[in-house]
Amino acid sequence: MKSFSKISVIFTLLVAFVVSQFSVAAPAKAASADPLSLKAEAAMLLDAKTGKILYEKNADKVLGVASMSKMMTEYIVMESIKEGKITWDDKVNINEYVHNLSKGDGLSNIGLTQGEDYTVKELYEAMAIFSGNAATVALAEKIAGSEKNFVTMMNKKAKELGMTKYKFVNASGLNNSDLGGNIAAGGPNDENVMSARDIATLAYRLLNDYPDVLDYSKQPKLKFRDGKVYPNFNWMLPGLIFQYEGVDGLKTGSTDFAGYCFTATAERDGQRFISVVMKSPSKNERFTDTRKVLDYAFANFGKEQVLKANYKPKGKEIEVEKGKEKHVALTTKKPVELVVQKGTAKEYKPVIVIDKKKLNEDGKLVAPIKKGEKLGYVTVQSKNDPYGFLTKDGQKEVQVDLVAAEDVEKSNWFVLSMKAVGGFFADVWDSVSSMVKGWF
Repeated sequence: MKSFSKISVIFTLLVAFVVSQFSVAAPAKAASADPLSLKAEAAMLLDAKTGKILYEKNADKVLGVASMSKMMTEYIVMESIKEGKITWDDKVNINEYVHNLSKGDGLSNIGLTQGEDYTVKELYEAMAIFSGNAATVALAEKIAGSEKNFVTMMNKKAKELGMTKYKFVNASGLNNSDLGGNIAAGGPNDENVMSARDIATLAYRLLNDYPDVLDYSKQPKLKFRDGKVYPNFNWMLPGLIFQYEGVDGLKTGSTDFAGYCFTATAERDGQRFISVVMKSPSKNERFTDTRKVLDYAFANFGKEQVLKANYKPKGKEIEVEKGKEKHVALTTKKPVELVVQKGTAKEYKPVIVIDKKKLNEDGKLVAPIKKGEKLGYVTVQSKNDPYGFLTKDGQKEVQVDLVAAEDVEKSNWFVLSMKAVGGFFADVWDSVSSMVKGWF
């Protein structure tokens, strides 16, 4: 019995030790998961020009997006204007449904009079500045004939933009239960959902494809035709309660399901960032979270030259066939610049990619070759960079052409003939040598 008692004690102590190890390790892992200690459930930060991801938290978790959905409506409106399908001055007549929606209790809206005409620009301003839900539906109907058709367009466009975890059920981002029975898609209590990565992708494409969106999102207030002044819900704009230097967009959102969300963009000294926070616990906290993300961005990241111009990769000459020279050296004309964490530029190493279409079956170039002819490209990578780029197009922003450093002329017919003869006898000699060795 005593030996059994000893074994029991030892087993108990062993279990206690193992449990203690796990209880100590768990908080450490949780702390390292989010160095910014955000209250938001998901978040992302990126360089606005290249889509270089600089920070993320639960970036692929699918959450409600509320009125941040309107960025997709903004994109499609801008695209429709660019393609000549509509103009800013086109008139939109307000029907009974849109009129009733504009009077919805507790919803962000500018009152729209039934039977009255409003311009596309007026409705766009109501949507982009004051997050007008009824104005958004009116624009959707103008472009697609019905909100149902427009929702189909939204989901199709999301796929085209490279988004992967999304579902649009209406144009505004409201819960379907708030739409007075006019459900375009989904169930009676559905809402639009996306991941932080998809929201960042949408914002990135919106800013780069249609930068004029900032002309509207940066307005701290809207004076509408009804004589009233409507505030922007982006309280980080100049003069507002959470003002932050450089902020000029993009879109807030909140519903009971989505919590409080915010996609922001800010520029200082030519450097622009995009930040996303999703499901912050309060209206104020989404701005506090965003401030943390943007502070982190401007304090720790900047554009640096990670590869100089006229870079010549060592040991990367390409063999040339039928040329006066047997090899051609490679070089670059432009430097590679990248937004990286300050002081880490030396960690990025060049990656050489040769255009295989330029090579023959033997992996050689065929003369003649002109100086400056593109033969491939150079990009950079770092083992300490955990995130990469948001899109493949962004990756191309940090690629520079790899070109021939000099001309390589084609050898004249006599030299080529002698080389061919020499090659023939060399092959014959190799065959004879092999045969003779085989005898012994």
